[in-house]
Amino acid sequence: MIATPDLIESLSANMKPVRRLRPPVIRALGWLLLAALVVTLLAVSQGIRPDLVQRLQQPTFAAGMVGSILTGVLAAVAAFLVSLPDRSRLWLLLPVPAVLMWLSNIGYQCLGEWVSFGPNGVGMGEAVRCFATLVLTSLPLSLALLVMLRYAAPLRPTAVTLMGSLSVAAITATALSLFHTGDATLMILMFNIGTGVMFVGLGSLFGSRMFSWVANRAHFAAE
Repeated sequence: MIATPDLIESLSANMKPVRRLRPPVIRALGWLLLAALVVTLLAVSQGIRPDLVQRLQQPTFAAGMVGSILTGVLAAVAAFLVSLPDRSRLWLLLPVPAVLMWLSNIGYQCLGEWVSFGPNGVGMGEAVRCFATLVLTSLPLSLALLVMLRYAAPLRPTAVTLMGSLSVAAITATALSLFHTGDATLMILMFNIGTGVMFVGLGSLFGSRMFSWVANRAHFAAE
């Protein structure tokens, strides 16, 4: 039987140093800067909606924008915080006030302005542009978040995926409000809320496998 000191020495002989993760708030800030860059590039390519200045002067629209932005920021910070085992799960409550503000504002607009496209309804071209904005915003941000949390997130995959999905959905909603005129119609429920529910559902089902798969791929690539 091998002695304990010899066992410890043999196990540690070929171990490689582990690079320490940056503080979670710093990493969240890096991801949020990427989100700002993605939204800026979309603004350059698609253009800001022509009535944005007028809409921002309306309290309900402005409150909805503030709510979605705060939700995206706070949910991202919460995702990086709860990905670490020494951080309290109470950080999951961080974006709750912003979420309530955002969703209640959407509900108010839907009740007050259910149809805003006129008698011809939603044009196919506008629907395609909205879907393209959704994909171009959510896909790169989701992939970046997956890569940045690949090592820590498997400890709490469901909580991290829920917060990350909420952040991506809120930022996507912000982008749609900046570029498209359908703020309070069925489209906002289909694209914004529906996308958020889809992300949360998929994340809850496949979060652990997803993070583990990415971490293993990154490990093999490093070797």
